[in-house]
Amino acid sequence: MMSKYFTFFAAAAVTISTAFGQVSTAPGKPALSPEQLAQRQAFRPAPMRLAGVAPSIKNGLVESYNWGGYAVTGTDFTDAKGSWVVPAVNCAASPNAAVAFWVGIDGFSDTTVEQTGVAVVCEQNAAVYFAWYEFYPSDLVVISNITVTPGDTFAGEVSYSSATSEFTATLTDVSTGASYSIAQAVAGAERSSAEWIVEAPDAVTGILNLAKFGRAFFGADFTGQAGTNQATDSSVSGVIKKFGSAVQAITQIDWLLFTEQTPSALSRDGSSFFNNWIEYN
Repeated sequence: MMSKYFTFFAAAAVTISTAFGQVSTAPGKPALSPEQLAQRQAFRPAPMRLAGVAPSIKNGLVESYNWGGYAVTGTDFTDAKGSWVVPAVNCAASPNAAVAFWVGIDGFSDTTVEQTGVAVVCEQNAAVYFAWYEFYPSDLVVISNITVTPGDTFAGEVSYSSATSEFTATLTDVSTGASYSIAQAVAGAERSSAEWIVEAPDAVTGILNLAKFGRAFFGADFTGQAGTNQATDSSVSGVIKKFGSAVQAITQIDWLLFTEQTPSALSRDGSSFFNNWIEYN
């Protein structure tokens, strides 16, 4: 299939910094530095882009050009926790595509995102897996003391402290015990939503094709990580379902209205779901 997006693979005028210095790749391919990733695929997650000429959010069902998964809306969020299993991405079926799996605060209806997760970039047919955090609009930072392997279980948390006016992003590879945490202030953050997302990230020229991830499983029912896929705002604290009418199920479509990925219904306890990959371009 021909790509519906023009993806960018030449040297790009963006910065992807690194917490330590290396990322990991699929077996048989030399390691790529974050600088090479910046040159080849200008990768960064971004706030949600509502789909359509006159985009709207109706009955908790949302169509987006770059996000799939779940969000909850409210006021003064102070915490979001998530867990997921890293899928084995099929880059042979989705070359030069990318995908990010993350938990965070903000970005659903505002211009900042405080987030951490795992990403996969398809360099031609080879998958490059890495961990990252981002306090958007600041640059994405690669967390290279965490080596990401398909099948690993990850737990992430983004919290906010009113005492310091800072967000703390913490990411743990539960399968290996490797962990990383960073705190930073974010100007203009509204703290109006929390999210559990599979994303087709941005490039300089637009949204990248969505790498073929098959299914991505989020939440305690799939990961065994108690207390995940939950959030706290000024009036609610609990799993996704506890936010009631403020729960938003997000389907990713493209500008031709083809469906890229869809979230399942929430599990019976309201904590868990999976995203289904449909197509990548």
